[in-house]
Amino acid sequence: MSRSTRSLDWGFPRWRSYGTTREAAKVRLCDRHGCDEPGNCPAPKAPNSPERWYFCQRHAAEYNSKWDYFEGLEKAEAEERAGAEERTNSAYASATYYGWGGSGDGSRSADEMRALEVLGLEVDADFETIKKAWRARAKELHPDVKPGDAGAAKEFQACQVAYEVLRQAEERREWRG
Repeated sequence: MSRSTRSLDWGFPRWRSYGTTREAAKVRLCDRHGCDEPGNCPAPKAPNSPERWYFCQRHAAEYNSKWDYFEGLEKAEAEERAGAEERTNSAYASATYYGWGGSGDGSRSADEMRALEVLGLEVDADFETIKKAWRARAKELHPDVKPGDAGAAKEFQACQVAYEVLRQAEERREWRG
């Protein structure tokens, strides 16, 4: 019996996805001694050097926390560079003024930020704090506590919706791991 030399890449549709190969993918490990995480965050070994370290995200953050952009510059040159940075980045500052950039660290959506605002909480509130604030607001605004008060009923509904938005976001975060 002869062996088939025919490839599965002929004709349409292709029988395997494009760009797949059978070779093992090369993964560069973190350059930090003892770390087994993938090193996908390049960091310069020295200022103006093409050589790079490759760290995992945790070690890159540690490395960058000690990085001084103005190290080795004279005071006048450091001030000149800082001014140039400020001039080139001023558009970003005006964007935040017009509401294009929101508050927070980017881990929460705009809906979550509005929900936190409705509950009167800070941006970095954890879910236990959210739950406590929601219960307190619900107890004071509930229609059984304030019968006939349309404003309180409307606020109660807003609190309910805000809590539901935050609860679903927390469930998505837990599900993703």
